[in-house]
Amino acid sequence: MIKLIVGLGNPGQQYEKNRHNVGFLFLDRLVSQSACASWNKEIKFQSLAADVHIGKQKVILLKPETFMNRSGQAVGAAIRYYKIKPEEILVIHDELDFEAGLVRLKMSGGHAGHNGLRDIIAHLDSKDFYRLRIGIGRPNTGKSVADYVLSNPSKNEMCLIEKAFDLSQSFITNIVDGDIAFTMNKINTA
Repeated sequence: MIKLIVGLGNPGQQYEKNRHNVGFLFLDRLVSQSACASWNKEIKFQSLAADVHIGKQKVILLKPETFMNRSGQAVGAAIRYYKIKPEEILVIHDELDFEAGLVRLKMSGGHAGHNGLRDIIAHLDSKDFYRLRIGIGRPNTGKSVADYVLSNPSKNEMCLIEKAFDLSQSFITNIVDGDIAFTMNKINTA
């Protein structure tokens, strides 16, 4: 069962629609579609947080404001405060290795060069958390990865990312309830 959903991104208006912020964008969608949820500043976690009900479960949504490379500080503080185990966390993040709009769910693994994941793994001292990986594609050869992830997707790419959000949202209750094998089978073959 998932108790904490973390969306990765960078705070600030200049980063709002960047590829690197798909985690934030997905959580914003969940909050906007919940009648009772709103973002609150949680200084003790250096984050924005919202309580939502997904299915029958109360879940904490977290958007770290520590910037991507220090996401683990916020996640670590939140799990210590709420006494949440790593395996009760879902982290939603951008994935360079997938075409725009491709989405995959997995448990555990390395960081694959993603600095937000790297910091979370370091602060949790565990790789054993769930990841919902949303494809953003790779830059053309010779282009800077940093510039690419910190730029906005094209209109077509954003349309594909929105479809990934739709698919993810249609299974979010299954994920939260712990029906992971079923969800992986559906999402990872879509």
